[in-house]
Amino acid sequence: MKNIVHKWSQISLVKRILVGIIVGILFAVAIPEATSWVSIFGSLFVGALKAVAPILVLVLVMHAISSHQSGKKTNMKFILVLYAIGTVLAGVVGVVTSFIFPVTLTLTTGAVEVAPPEGILQVLQTLLTSIVDNPVNAIINANYLGILAWAILLGFALKKAADSTKTMIANFSDAVTNIVKWVIELAPFGIMGLVFDAIHTNGLESLVEYGQLLVLLLGCMFFVALVINPLITFFFTRQNPYPLVLRTLRESGLTAFFTRSSAANIPVNLTLCEKLGLDEDTYSVSIPLGATINMAGAAVTISVLTLATAHTLGIEVDIWTAIILVVLSAVSAAGASGVAGGSLLLIPLACSLFGISNDIAMQVVGVGFIIGVLQDSCETALNSSSDVLFTATADIAKKRSEG
Repeated sequence: MKNIVHKWSQISLVKRILVGIIVGILFAVAIPEATSWVSIFGSLFVGALKAVAPILVLVLVMHAISSHQSGKKTNMKFILVLYAIGTVLAGVVGVVTSFIFPVTLTLTTGAVEVAPPEGILQVLQTLLTSIVDNPVNAIINANYLGILAWAILLGFALKKAADSTKTMIANFSDAVTNIVKWVIELAPFGIMGLVFDAIHTNGLESLVEYGQLLVLLLGCMFFVALVINPLITFFFTRQNPYPLVLRTLRESGLTAFFTRSSAANIPVNLTLCEKLGLDEDTYSVSIPLGATINMAGAAVTISVLTLATAHTLGIEVDIWTAIILVVLSAVSAAGASGVAGGSLLLIPLACSLFGISNDIAMQVVGVGFIIGVLQDSCETALNSSSDVLFTATADIAKKRSEG
């Protein structure tokens, strides 16, 4: 038995995950009733990741800042710029593509009971309220803005602590990291359960009616992932970006696609950054922060669905309104994690630019929930893989500038 486990662990994690995907599909298609128990693996895997991620973020960021030596530079400012550039350009792609390939919607009456934010001020208020949340409450509710705020404050407060205290924090950080590695080793079984559950529960029939919209959304996301992000990386690194881009999509985007949670994918991204040999002082902060504010996929979703609504209602959109929509999509996307319901619930905010009523906008949110089985998965994969890509880009650019 030990030999089997050892040989299994020697296989690449990506290959093991692919095996899990194939088995999950076969079970869902061939013998769904006899293998319905498989879905529990998916629930347990996502639950374990979500359980450990808040603690991991707290201790890693606190440890990184408290142990940071004065005078040692990190790339956080550069990474924040990359996050902003990536999110804005994703919004541009969504808007431009929607003009080139306009789509209209068959509106649904679903999701009208969900309350969206009433304006950008409410979004900002929600973000600020999250930042000053009680630390225990922030951990319990996985409020990553609150967790980051407390981790940063505690990290700076502990910079002058005794070496023994810093050692204890480091040991605790290592212990939590090891727990994360154990959880990640179970990814093939967890993703097998998630794939089975997605196919068995939702099927693909519900996506047919909104196929054109789904193709437009996914096309924009793939364009951002395979063209825009590589161009950003090449501009700052002056080297072939695709080996890095494809590796981040394979090792980060794949798991994010099935977990559908940037927060749950934080441990995976931290492990990948370690494999890439990046600066731990930087990535221990940039990855949790990226899971909160780096939302290129959300910018695409908000801009595309908003313009699809405008096209459906026959509303003419001028160039200046389109530019405002790009900015609003980027700003709203950065705050998507602080609003219950994520990017979909920010669509009514963007629709208000065109005077579209909240009732109609919430019907569009209902459409988003229908296609969410693929839209949200691809959105999360793009968001999460970009966190590692831009962190690595900043590290490579720094080394290049230093010769």
